[in-house]
Amino acid sequence: MDSTGLRELVEENALLFWWIPPEKRVELSKDAIVETILNYGDIRSVKRLFSVMGIKETAKIFRKHAYAPRSNYFPVIRHFFTLYFDRHA
Repeated sequence: MDSTGLRELVEENALLFWWIPPEKRVELSKDAIVETILNYGDIRSVKRLFSVMGIKETAKIFRKHAYAPRSNYFPVIRHFFTLYFDRHA
């Protein structure tokens, strides 16, 4: 995974991370980035996430948190990406 590409992805989608001060965005975990992009991003940002992180790494992070007791994924997003990753990852 390219950390420079991940930082660029966060900056391209800065509006999705509006509550985080700009200087703190570089400290975001991969888990937080994946969750935010999948929940709130558009198709272009999701495709960019897959190209930067890889679909298998994204699926691994998603599956780790999607069905946890305190998951922040929206039910429709969780359902869609569960089906998507089951087929493509």
